[in-house]
Amino acid sequence: MASSMISNTTIPPTTSDRSHRIKRKKKAQSKAQQAQEQQQRLQSHAKWRSQAQQQIYSSKLHQALSRVNLSGGPRRGKAVREAADRVLATAAKGRTRWSRAILTNKLRLKFRKQKRNHNQQKAIGPARSKKARFGVLRLKGKTLPAVQRKVKVLGRLVPGCRKEPLPVILEEAIDYIPALEMQVRAMAALADLLFGSSSSAVAGGSADSSGLPPPS
Repeated sequence: MASSMISNTTIPPTTSDRSHRIKRKKKAQSKAQQAQEQQQRLQSHAKWRSQAQQQIYSSKLHQALSRVNLSGGPRRGKAVREAADRVLATAAKGRTRWSRAILTNKLRLKFRKQKRNHNQQKAIGPARSKKARFGVLRLKGKTLPAVQRKVKVLGRLVPGCRKEPLPVILEEAIDYIPALEMQVRAMAALADLLFGSSSSAVAGGSADSSGLPPPS
């Protein structure tokens, strides 16, 4: 009788059992989240290498370049590059740090330009000459190990990753590099199309002016 009563009683879970159960649950959730993020990264990389995405980017890039003033002299190349980067960041839909950095940098430059113009209107008197300053970070950069210098350079190359740790920089670079490769392919194809059409138009005009039949 006593043995049956002991077998029927349930032992309440201890604090250690609950903590182990919570740790296992958090570990499983973390693994599931990492697997989901890895799947999203793979889909993003495949998207940048797809022909459909390149065609969409090319059409949007052509529309953006049609609104750029290409007769701006030395700033023409910078305007084209900024337009191409903005279209690339828009294609990423702000899901990555580098795309958000490009889109926010556009707004920051706009407000900075407005503020500079306002300050120039308020400035009175001759401009003071600025003395050359040697930053402490520049002096410290020469004493950094080679790996840290390379990580610092990579953080400057990837937008929005200047002050981020190495795992974040690598994750953003893994997505940013295929996007740049697609950008290069799209711009090369667009340049070939434009130069090909212009050269054919020039050849047709010269043939008409000379009275010779067009080449078959």
